[in-house]
Amino acid sequence: MTRSVARFDIDPDRSEVWIEGRSTLHPIHSHTSGLEGYIETTMRADGQLDLTSDAAAHLSLPVDRLRSGNALEERELKRRILASRFPTIDGDLTDLAATAENDRYLVTGTVTFRGESCAFTHEMDISRVDASTMRLSGEATFDVRDFGMEPPKILLLRVEPDVTVRVEIVATEARPAT
Repeated sequence: MTRSVARFDIDPDRSEVWIEGRSTLHPIHSHTSGLEGYIETTMRADGQLDLTSDAAAHLSLPVDRLRSGNALEERELKRRILASRFPTIDGDLTDLAATAENDRYLVTGTVTFRGESCAFTHEMDISRVDASTMRLSGEATFDVRDFGMEPPKILLLRVEPDVTVRVEIVATEARPAT
């Protein structure tokens, strides 16, 4: 069976990130597009991922794109993230393994937030949309304290440390330079 290494560039306009948190007063929601990066993997002739070869990926989300609809929350979030020193949230793939479900994979990697890197392993749906497009989606919960960030406490408002991050990524196959 013929195999070829393919590079897929993430489409920032079609890729979205949702971040959900909770406070003692209300839920905190952030939604943005603008995720950048690439996915490199070996594809089998039938269009499926070939897990016998290494895969690589790098994702990057500019912090200044995070929006909650509340200017005060956004300003405080960017201050706590230290956005001027750490302008992106980054993820790197270190391993990809099959699960019992078709198009569902166990993704292992690192997330770097505020200059701190933490390992993670979560399931993700990865499928081919067509011959040149790949779709990835997944959700994971992170404790911001693992990245050296203390959740804010302002008077009666207390923000919970766990945030849920959901991604919907669309990536298109990069064409070789001619």
